[in-house]
Amino acid sequence: MRNTVTERRATYGRQPVLLGDKAIADIVITHHARLRYQDRVDRRGSATNEIARWAWGWLKQGRMKPYYRNGEDVYLVDDDLVFVAEFTEIPGMYTEQAKPVYKMIIVTFLGRMSETIELRDLKSYYSWLRHSRRMTLMKNTRKRK
Repeated sequence: MRNTVTERRATYGRQPVLLGDKAIADIVITHHARLRYQDRVDRRGSATNEIARWAWGWLKQGRMKPYYRNGEDVYLVDDDLVFVAEFTEIPGMYTEQAKPVYKMIIVTFLGRMSETIELRDLKSYYSWLRHSRRMTLMKNTRKRK
C-alpha cells in the first residue's frame, strides 16, 4: 500500500460497527477503488464521499459479508458487489471491550457477480487472468525476436 493515493472521509467519532471480529470506525476509499467503482459499478461518476457514505451504510445495515469463510480481504455486498479491503488499526482507539478499532481501506471494486459471472469463483478467475497475461507476454516476446 505504499505510494497509493487515498481520499478519506472522516468517520471518526462514530460508534464502531462490527464486521466479523473487527470494529470499523473509518472507511477510506483509494483513488483506484473510486475509478473501478465508476467503471464497473456505477457509471454516473460518483464522488469519493458518496461511495464512502454508501459503504458506511452497507456496513451499518449488515449487508457486507466476507467472500470466503475465513478470508479477510474480499467482501460481498448483498451477495452481488465484490470488493477488496484492507484493515489498519487506529492508534489509541479501542472498543468498550478493549479491542482495537480499525480503519477499512477499500482497495478496489471487482464488480457485480450478476454482471460478471467469473466473479462467482475468484480463485479460478485469477488463475485464468494470470494464464492469459502470461500467454500474451509470451506471444509479444516471440514477435520481438
